[in-house]
Amino acid sequence: MNTTRAFALLSLLVALPFTAKAADESASSEGRTWHRLVGILQYLQADYPAAVESQSEFELAEQRSFIAEAVTAAQEIGPGAAPFLSKLRDVQARVEHGKDPEGVSRDCGALVENLVLAGGLARSPRHPPDLARGKQLFQVSCAACHGPEGKGDMPIAATMEPKPANFHDAEVMAGLMPYKAFNTISFGVPGTAMPGFPTLSEEERWSLAFYLFTLRQPPCEGTPPTVSLERLATATDPEMAAEHGEKNLACLRRKLPDENEERLLLTARTHVEDALRKGASGDSMGARNALLEAYLNGMEPVEVKLRARNPELVAKLEKRFLAARLAAERGTPQLQDEGRELLSLLDQARRGSGTSADMVSVLWLTLLILLREGFEATIIVAALLAALKKMKAMEQVRVVHAGWMSALVMGTVAFLFGQRLLAGANRELLEGFAALAAVGMLVYAALWLNARSNMSRFMGELRQKMQGALGSGSTLGLFMIAFTSVLRESFETAVFLQGLALDSATGVAWGVLAGAVAMVVLVVFVNRVGYRLPMKTLFNASTVVLLATAVMLLGKGLHALQEVALLPLAPIPFVTVDMLGVYPDAVSLVPQLLLALIPVAYVVLRRMRNTRSSSSSSESDGNAGAPLA
Repeated sequence: MNTTRAFALLSLLVALPFTAKAADESASSEGRTWHRLVGILQYLQADYPAAVESQSEFELAEQRSFIAEAVTAAQEIGPGAAPFLSKLRDVQARVEHGKDPEGVSRDCGALVENLVLAGGLARSPRHPPDLARGKQLFQVSCAACHGPEGKGDMPIAATMEPKPANFHDAEVMAGLMPYKAFNTISFGVPGTAMPGFPTLSEEERWSLAFYLFTLRQPPCEGTPPTVSLERLATATDPEMAAEHGEKNLACLRRKLPDENEERLLLTARTHVEDALRKGASGDSMGARNALLEAYLNGMEPVEVKLRARNPELVAKLEKRFLAARLAAERGTPQLQDEGRELLSLLDQARRGSGTSADMVSVLWLTLLILLREGFEATIIVAALLAALKKMKAMEQVRVVHAGWMSALVMGTVAFLFGQRLLAGANRELLEGFAALAAVGMLVYAALWLNARSNMSRFMGELRQKMQGALGSGSTLGLFMIAFTSVLRESFETAVFLQGLALDSATGVAWGVLAGAVAMVVLVVFVNRVGYRLPMKTLFNASTVVLLATAVMLLGKGLHALQEVALLPLAPIPFVTVDMLGVYPDAVSLVPQLLLALIPVAYVVLRRMRNTRSSSSSSESDGNAGAPLA
């Protein structure tokens, strides 16, 4: 048994009985079994190749016993681990015959990653470890065997088998990561002199685990690259050096990040864990409220940056949050499965939380966001301007300009004071109610334009008098249409830009300039094209655009209110098209469908009425022209 064997065995520690302080007090029996299964596989991954190479019957028998225990653990977990049983049995067959050491090691590593995700297991600290406290703990608890500098050269070391690890040895450190060290400190290593330290708090054990990696590092000079705690906890020194350069390794291990984004994601994780505990105890409402807290106070504040880096992951997170909340509201056991998957997704987000986009990337993202968010509002405003210009109602054009410019001012205020104004539920509430207000105004605008398209006498008067003749009520209405149409997009854009500005304020500034120019060109183009269109065609096209936008905003507004639990969830089998405001939920989809069908029904009924009127007129004309008897 060599000096690295103790740390190859560290994964086995999870097979030991959990004591009250050595384990998370809130962990369920099933959760402990997940950890136990992962630990066994980590042990096999590290030690099976050496056992095959040694051809020691004792070592091989030990490996066979552990893979058998892994299969048993997976069976104990139940449906959650069922998808992994066939792979485990395949590994067991090879271990039983002492074959394929590299393949077994590789497959065990892959299974570990998949099981961690499936079980929602945490592998990193909840707060940045205190290295100074770690140093104190090392001198009190570890120096007697490992030496004050961690070299494992104390006189008592000669009497131990295996000998205490030398934390300056590159070979030892190559197979060690803070997560494994944390487990070893928590539970010890069976068959060795390495004890567990269950009396230490979780924070102290993480501080000690991270401190071990500073022992062989020189003093830090400069600022380390931004890396998440999740990555630092699950990466070896060679992996960190390969990713960020050997010269940065000392600073990466000595200057730990205190990144706000990861703290918020950890807040979300804590609330989700709380929801799982409450759900398991039968407190459905408490579980539902904890999930809502996780989303609004953990996920929502960092959604902008996450969406910019990985929109697919954000979509998965939002879907799982809603699914978990629905399971909590219904009090179904499915909450545990949904919650574990949610924890895994949050950890995926944490692993990438330390990365920052460069200026050019931020510029392009800003431009794309402005074009995406501003396109709908721009089309609406441009359609209104084109219609008014065609009617030569120039006074009303000024009202429309005042409306959308006021909305942009509000968006600017939101950008400047967004941390408080648009935090958590405030953003969802604001977006939801702004969207619903815009729906009402857009429907009003569509009806107004449709009415004007069928009033030729009114249009003649407009052309003669060169004025809007729309009345005081219509003036306010036009202002509100332009204002509400732009307001929601303006606020949402402010949220996105605020998040991107954390990476590069310069990139955001140039992106805003480019986006503003592009939108001005779009407005001018649509306005001029609209001016040349036939009046009836223009009004009909504008009506369709306004109603389609109203349907989209209705879905987005209702979905936003669902996310803050002001509206219930009623999922149905359907597709998700976030850009169009289409979500697989009856609460948003049914009102959208009704709003989309109302104009269709109106057109059909009007045509039927016109047909009947034409028939009546034809009959009257026929009767009037008949000869008298």
